[in-house]
Amino acid sequence: MSEETPPPLAGGGWGDGTPRAPVCDPRPLPPSASRKGRGSFLFHPGSDPYPPILARFLTRLATLRGLRADLCALGLGALAALALPPLYALPVLLVSFPALLTLIDAAPGPAVAARRGWWFGFGLNLIGLYWVTEAILIEAARFWWFVPIAVPALSATLALFIAAAAWAARFARAGWPRACALAGAWVLADLARQFVGTGFPWNLLGSVWEFPDRLGDVFIQPAAWVSIHGLTLVTVLLALTPALGRRWIIAGVVLLAAWAGAGVIRLDQPMPQAAGLNVVLVQGNVAEGQKFDFNLRVAIFERYLNLTRQAMARAGPGPAVVVWPETAFPGLLDRDDRARQVIMQATGGAPALIGTVRFDRDDRPRNSLLALTDSGTIVGRYDKWHLVPFGEYQPDWFPLGIQVVPGGGFARGPGPRTLHVPGLPPVGPLICYEAIFPGQVVDRNDRPAWMVNVTNDAWFGDSSGPRQHLQAARMRAVEEGLPLLRAANTGITAAFNARGHELAQIPRAIADTLVVSLPPALPATLFAQFGLAVPFVFSAIILAVGLLAPLQRARDTQ
Repeated sequence: MSEETPPPLAGGGWGDGTPRAPVCDPRPLPPSASRKGRGSFLFHPGSDPYPPILARFLTRLATLRGLRADLCALGLGALAALALPPLYALPVLLVSFPALLTLIDAAPGPAVAARRGWWFGFGLNLIGLYWVTEAILIEAARFWWFVPIAVPALSATLALFIAAAAWAARFARAGWPRACALAGAWVLADLARQFVGTGFPWNLLGSVWEFPDRLGDVFIQPAAWVSIHGLTLVTVLLALTPALGRRWIIAGVVLLAAWAGAGVIRLDQPMPQAAGLNVVLVQGNVAEGQKFDFNLRVAIFERYLNLTRQAMARAGPGPAVVVWPETAFPGLLDRDDRARQVIMQATGGAPALIGTVRFDRDDRPRNSLLALTDSGTIVGRYDKWHLVPFGEYQPDWFPLGIQVVPGGGFARGPGPRTLHVPGLPPVGPLICYEAIFPGQVVDRNDRPAWMVNVTNDAWFGDSSGPRQHLQAARMRAVEEGLPLLRAANTGITAAFNARGHELAQIPRAIADTLVVSLPPALPATLFAQFGLAVPFVFSAIILAVGLLAPLQRARDTQ
């Protein structure tokens, strides 16, 4: 069947010439719309899933072909992006995802469904990742030519994963089986994009529930069992229920209520005793264009020292640790004995975790966190291992033969590591971008008592990027059952307890400090114990149920 010949659609006209029936027409379906096999139709007689105006929109959408259908998919993906942080416009998913399912239903085959899924994914990522351009504009004089390329190219690549999900869903029978197949394949594609190439699991749909304050705290609690990938699975299923009729809508409401109830119960359980340690988080608010200016190095160093002294005076007596953000020290701290001594004088002898660049034995730069004690002794070192492509290193597969990152960029570290610093509970460091990777943030053989995330979001200005990055870090706290303390050069320093509740925050573009009592860790969550295997198994089951439903129906009719 060619794309110019529409497949049978209930309420949308029939390719065999049968007159078009109105949506939700109570009369029997014509033979060409038989639900046996993998017939393509969305609306079920008498289901009345939508208000008439929306039903007419979906019916019309199902008749579109070629470029018009592709452009509609593009717009629907862009609409879905409005549900992401910091807007949280969740109702748009109740339109965009049923419409995507309609376009998949109306596709004459898996290839066309994949193409429409790609356009949906392109629109979703184009809007969701617009802030990447901000980083390029920092060095616009050198990379102006990359501005119109970067975000579209990244969006086009990420859209391939959604295209794969739409392709897989087209093999399932229309109705709830196809909805299950789409949800399961969507999450499996998300898991794949966490590893394919360098990995880039940004803007996972489960993040749409990370509302500020208690409402968001409630809805993100199940991530302790199934991670953000599991929340994405449920989100896609819930978003598709309006297309499946009243019974599925009711089931979705019940599921949402159970989800909220589980979140409230977990959130209100008593917490263990706190460690009695003050964590001093320093936000220097240094403009990105100034960070490595040779003439400003002393002024930047003095700013961090003064902020540290002020915070230690507020913290008062008792155990404490000071955290400076990613590359806060404007030099090579491991080679500067005097600078380390001055830092320890500013902390009053309290241990310090300092972001800095260092060079390894091969003379390759590394983005590092150094742990200092006593008079400046380095007692621990962590090297960033999830590096930002084209920001911190240049992938070998980059095709243009242009050196975007001088010298090839940074060398990567060995992976997640727990630092054991005298006087501190074991700490798991995360440097910037590493906080977006579910299940890859701590050493599972040496579980820390807390996580520290040092970052520099000055690259992204006053965009949604720093806010989305903050919410990603918040989700890691819930998944691992560990408090996460975040020090940013600017945008946004914050502290979260082990259930993802925000304790305090410094807004972006402000030079200030936070003094927070280190929250207690919780016992290892289900996800902390079994990792990405949990969402993988659930998603594979949902996909299999959707794909195998036609086989079960065929056996029932024999």
